[in-house]
Amino acid sequence: MTSNLVEPQSEIARFRVLGVPVSVVNMRRAVDVAVAWARENSPRTIFVRDVASLMLAVDQPKFCALHGEASLVVPDGQPLVWLGKISSHSAIGRVAGADFVDAVCSATSRTDLTHFFYGGKPGVAEKAADKLRAKYPGLKIAGTLTPPMRDIDATTTFDESQLAELATIRDAHPDFVWIGISSPKQDYWMMKAAPLIGRGVFAGVGAAFDFHAGTVKRAPAFMRNSGLEWLHRLLSEPRRLWRRYLLLAPRFVWLLLRSRNS
Repeated sequence: MTSNLVEPQSEIARFRVLGVPVSVVNMRRAVDVAVAWARENSPRTIFVRDVASLMLAVDQPKFCALHGEASLVVPDGQPLVWLGKISSHSAIGRVAGADFVDAVCSATSRTDLTHFFYGGKPGVAEKAADKLRAKYPGLKIAGTLTPPMRDIDATTTFDESQLAELATIRDAHPDFVWIGISSPKQDYWMMKAAPLIGRGVFAGVGAAFDFHAGTVKRAPAFMRNSGLEWLHRLLSEPRRLWRRYLLLAPRFVWLLLRSRNS
């Protein structure tokens, strides 16, 4: 995939997990970098990786290759943080999508930087934006948009309705574009959309819209901090998430063990 996106920051170290590059950042570093990028006149893209989405990259070479073009690949899943520390990257820390949105909104609430929310089920993006604005007085929301369900992959070419959506975002002049349409769709979308919009920080944050809107209850802090957020999500949405956590996660562990023993 070719684009005019700015090359990833060389000063931000990366390590590989099953061949997928992950940036060595913690929350504070990720927020500082994102806010600095938002003031530049060029597009930047941030992938948020947990075990499930990383396994999608393992199984899909085109999706895996896309990570090399992203400006930042932050570790959402706690296992990725543990692997980073084992690999001597002591500064790494978890950058969960919902927490990242919250931290960036906090850091920019009394600045001129603006936010656009793209994705979610009908009404969810608006509700999430309203709750964040109420939580952080002064936060500037440039707009929200809920697209219809679509398949988006490496071969997707934007049609007229999608180009109209991009025009809506571009005309709002947002500094941050938060995307909540799940991986890998949100990652393919941002890599195609960012060069056409021309500037701003694009971050795919999946279920963060639901968490901030309050439509899905998030795991308690002790579960998030101990690497058990997956269990809470599985128990909350077993029909939708059983494959992610009961098949992909054990396979992730098996592939790791096999790679270390080979």
